[in-house]
Amino acid sequence: MNETLERWSSRRAFILAVTGAAVGLGNIWRFPYMTGENGGAAFLLLYVVFVVLLGLPVMIAEILIGRAGRRSPMRSLGHLARQAGASPHWRWLGLFGVITVFFILSFYSVVSGWSIEYLVESVNGDFAGMAPQAVGANFNAFLADPLRMTFNHTLFMLLTMSVVAAGISGGLEKLNNLLMPLLYLLLIVLAGYATTTDGFGTAMAWLFTPDLAALSVSVMLNAMGHAFFTLAVGACALMAYGAYMPDDQSLPRAVGAVAVLDVAVALLSGIAIFSVVFSQGLDPGEGPGLMFVTLPIAFAELPGGSLWLGVFFLLLLLATWTSSINLAEPMVATLQGWGLKRGRAAACVGVAVWAVGLLSVFSFSSMAEVHWLGDMNFFDLVTTVPTDLFLPIGGLLIAIFAAWVMPRDTAELALGTGPAGFRSWQRLVRFVSIPLVVGVLVSGIW
Repeated sequence: MNETLERWSSRRAFILAVTGAAVGLGNIWRFPYMTGENGGAAFLLLYVVFVVLLGLPVMIAEILIGRAGRRSPMRSLGHLARQAGASPHWRWLGLFGVITVFFILSFYSVVSGWSIEYLVESVNGDFAGMAPQAVGANFNAFLADPLRMTFNHTLFMLLTMSVVAAGISGGLEKLNNLLMPLLYLLLIVLAGYATTTDGFGTAMAWLFTPDLAALSVSVMLNAMGHAFFTLAVGACALMAYGAYMPDDQSLPRAVGAVAVLDVAVALLSGIAIFSVVFSQGLDPGEGPGLMFVTLPIAFAELPGGSLWLGVFFLLLLLATWTSSINLAEPMVATLQGWGLKRGRAAACVGVAVWAVGLLSVFSFSSMAEVHWLGDMNFFDLVTTVPTDLFLPIGGLLIAIFAAWVMPRDTAELALGTGPAGFRSWQRLVRFVSIPLVVGVLVSGIW
C-alpha cells in the first residue's frame, strides 16, 4: 500500500495530538497515587529523570518509524525492514502493538466510565455531608452494579469511536485542538484553588523537597515504569501519529514540547490533589482508591467542594477521552491498511473493544471470583499484563528497530537533526534507554 496522504494540518496540531495521546489516566489517576505510595518528591525527581533518559528517546524512536514509513504501523515496519534487508517479521510488532492497545482501551473505557459517574454525582452534590465510610461504600456499590457500569462504559466508547470515525482532520485534530487547551485551563483553575487551601504549603513541600532517605530500588523501578507508561510509548500508537506528521516539523522539538506538557499535567494534578488531601489530614498513600474514595471525602469538607470535585472529574473525563481516541487510532489505521474504510474500521474496533470491556465490568460483580491467571480476575489481568509487560516489550523492540535495524540514512532523515544529532540520539537509545527499558520489563515480570 502507498504512503498515507493524511497529515496533521500544522505542527501545533501534531503536538496537541501526541500530548492528547500521552495525557490521561497515567497523569491524573496513576501519578498521584504512585507518588503517594513512593514518598513524594523522591519519586517525582526520579520520574522526571527517567522521562528524559527513557521516555523521550523511545518516544522519538516510535514516531520516527511512523514518519519514515508513512503507513500504518504494520506496513511501516515491514516497508522499513525490507529497505534494511532485515526480516519481514518485524511487521508483526505492529500487530503486537494493536493487541496491546486493544486490551488497554478495553479497561481504559471502563475506568473512564467511572469518571462519568462521579462527574454526575459531584454536580448533583451527592458527596456533600457524606461520611467517609459512606463514600467508600458508595464506590463499592457502583462497582458491583453491572448495569450502571455497562451504561457508562458504552457511553464512553460511543464518544471515543465517533471522533475516530470522523478521521484525522475532521475528528482527532478538531477534538484535540478544543479539549487540550480546555484541559490545561481546568488544571490551572484547580491548582489556583489549591493555593487557597490549608494544605497547599504542606503539599508543595512534600512534592518538591526530596527526602534522599526515601530513595530505594523499589522507588526507582516504579519511577522508571511510570515514566515509560505516562508517555504512551510501546504500543505503536505514536507510530501511527508519526505517519501523519508534517514534513517540515522538528521531531526532537515536538517531542520535547510534549514531554513538558505531559509532566506539567502530572505536577498540576499532584498540587491540586495533595493540597486538598493534606487540608483534610488524609493519607496521600491510599493507592488507586485515592481518586474515587479519598478525594470525594476531602472535597466534601471544603466550601464549594461539590463544584470543585465536579471540575476535577470533568478534567479526568476530558483527559481520558483524548487519550482513548489516540489509543484507538492505530487499530483503525491497521484495519484501513487491510482495505476497510475508516468508518467501518472504527465500528469494528469499537464493538470489539466494548465487548471485551464487559469482562472488566463483570469482574466486580458476577465474575469477581473467576480467576484468569493466578488469583487475578479479568480486570486485574488486563490492567497488569498489557501495561507492565506488553508495553515494555513493545518499547524495547521499537527502540531496537529504530536504533539498530532501520537504514541509517532513512532514520537520520526522519529525525532531521543532521549526522551529529542523530549519532547522539542513537547512542542514547542504544546504551541508556534500551537497558532502562529492560529494567522496566524485568521489574514488571518480577
